[in-house]
Amino acid sequence: MVSPLSKLGIGSGQFALDQTSVRGRPRSAEVRDMLEIAARTRLTVLDIAGYSPQSDAALGDILPRPNPFDICISTVRADRGADLVEAEARAALRRMGVEQAECIMVPSASELFGPHGAALWDRLKALKDQGVTRKIGVAVFASDDPLGVARRFRPDVVQAPASLLDQRLIVDGTLASIAEMGIQVHLRSIFLNGLLLLPPDRAPNHLKAAAARISRARRLIAEGRSDPLQAALGFALSRPEAHTVLVGVASTAELNAVIAAGANPPPDLDWDEMALDDPVALDPRAWAAA
Repeated sequence: MVSPLSKLGIGSGQFALDQTSVRGRPRSAEVRDMLEIAARTRLTVLDIAGYSPQSDAALGDILPRPNPFDICISTVRADRGADLVEAEARAALRRMGVEQAECIMVPSASELFGPHGAALWDRLKALKDQGVTRKIGVAVFASDDPLGVARRFRPDVVQAPASLLDQRLIVDGTLASIAEMGIQVHLRSIFLNGLLLLPPDRAPNHLKAAAARISRARRLIAEGRSDPLQAALGFALSRPEAHTVLVGVASTAELNAVIAAGANPPPDLDWDEMALDDPVALDPRAWAAA
């Protein structure tokens, strides 16, 4: 039987390697322990969020060797030119001591539709042909017409948000259609910025309209003898459309909790009853503007 954890990958967004220490412990030591746990558990995908030479170098110093992870990196902005995009991608891999990326990801579909998008995509295809990366991909929001993006550019990977609270791309068949094209689907934001894990009375003011629905979801989860972490992971890991489910973790304690919750079979819950339809709660760009 295939373990549910075979789909699980980790994102580096909360590693904070540009900080020397957190609560008195060197960040590099904490992240090293996290990577060793991930390697022992055979979590294969390591998604490097953002672009930071300092963090890349620090990560290179603590990655297990030989490197057990499929490393995914993101491009710098397309308007900086294709030559710089290539130079920075190669430099990031050098700093991490990684010979080949698993995927080089365009961090926003809007980059591809801008004036520099065609040159960016052509350069990424060339880097794939040269063996710098095995795959190229694009990260999308639900409002980006992900299926249209997939049909136009034919990436190897599409990274998209989906969770038991945000089921839009699942309900409308978008992710299934993308997967049927032979494109790997990487799910992100499976906790919807932590909204499911946050008690409703602590939700930000601009999300109060969704508080009742979140309370209902938490009640249904409790009645199903589960908890929000296990429910969120169970939902995402059980999706047939998903090749990889990315989870951001900041500590060994968080990673161990994720692994323990994800190793269990998904709880028997009515997923349909938990989906939100609040446009503000479902749009991370609206969160940033609030």
